[in-house]
Amino acid sequence: MGARIRIAPSILSADFARLGEEVRAIESAGAELVHVDVMDNHYVPNLTIGPLVCQAIRPHVAIPLDVHLMVEPVDALIPLFAAAGADIITFHPEASRHVDRTLGMIRECGCRAGLAFNPATPLFWLDHLMDRLDLVLIMSVNPGFGGQSFLPASLAKLAEARMRIDQHAAGGGQPIWLQVDGGVKADNIGRIAAAGADTFVAGSAVFGAPDEDGGYGGILRRLRRQALER
Repeated sequence: MGARIRIAPSILSADFARLGEEVRAIESAGAELVHVDVMDNHYVPNLTIGPLVCQAIRPHVAIPLDVHLMVEPVDALIPLFAAAGADIITFHPEASRHVDRTLGMIRECGCRAGLAFNPATPLFWLDHLMDRLDLVLIMSVNPGFGGQSFLPASLAKLAEARMRIDQHAAGGGQPIWLQVDGGVKADNIGRIAAAGADTFVAGSAVFGAPDEDGGYGGILRRLRRQALER
């Protein structure tokens, strides 16, 4: 893995009363992505946001909107989020009857496609899908709520996913980002990066640590420095 580190603050932990200001602040602070957690109170036990929120924040930033769909069924929402301004759409294989077709739909909508793996979801879904993916997301908590603690067993799973991605690249395959989501903080991001992640979702770790001026440059610099010093 190269030294490229991408930080994707999750707006699940932002101040929803001023989301436009919050996403502008993380972009100004150097975030590479805005992570949008979509939960349906069906696939996961929580209810968050829909396409209208994605559409509302799209004009406020130039960086990509990284939409993580924790919904079931998933296919009907993909065109809606693509039209709302999503750049990356990631879903869970359990939420689709035909995973390959769902990945194709995301690409046809003009977005990059990702597949997410819960802590107990095996990686064998990747066996026949690597050429369809732009991103692999390893959940390091059980999805549904922000602010949970990182599950250490996720490190071995990240390492296995990194091996698969590197093998794919060595065979001439397209670049695939390896993202981790759940409990990422400054005191563990180095170990997570060492396991192979290059893209880090951080919610409460970012939005819970504002600078004196209300920005987030300090915490983003610390996260990036700790990841690079793994």
